[in-house]
Amino acid sequence: MSNALSLDVPAGVPWIDFTRDFDAPVSAVFDAHRDPDKVKRWLGPSGYEMDVPHWDFSDGGGYRYVHRNAAGEEFGFRGVYHTVREDELILQTFEFVGMPDEVALEFLHFEDLGDGRTRLHGRSIGRTVEGRDAMVEAGMEHGMVEGYDKLEALLAGAEVR
Repeated sequence: MSNALSLDVPAGVPWIDFTRDFDAPVSAVFDAHRDPDKVKRWLGPSGYEMDVPHWDFSDGGGYRYVHRNAAGEEFGFRGVYHTVREDELILQTFEFVGMPDEVALEFLHFEDLGDGRTRLHGRSIGRTVEGRDAMVEAGMEHGMVEGYDKLEALLAGAEVR
């Protein structure tokens, strides 16, 4: 993909900043975060199945989803949508069920770059530096790159599963 993920993991603080450009309008990128059927097609590692037992994409709503690998291992995630502003902002919590008590607060800003392009700015603030570092060491960057590449393909009209 031509649009690389830029990830900033500063030492000694519990947050991560990232940006990723997409060759698609803000409304399409935002919708791919809103629609659980689209989210299932791009979020998570390739080769994993995703179930979404709960999805309420609204202020005060929440989500729960499970990734399942070929060996049948399950990895659950959940959170709350605190603020959703159409084509502009998603403010949510994020928790990997396998790391209870390490809930992150995530800000996703959608910037219109013109010419049908979007820049996604994100900040994920963890509870502790150690928790943030554990997520990074578990392969978070690889997962983000793979997921956003699948999102780019989905936005371009490719069949992504």
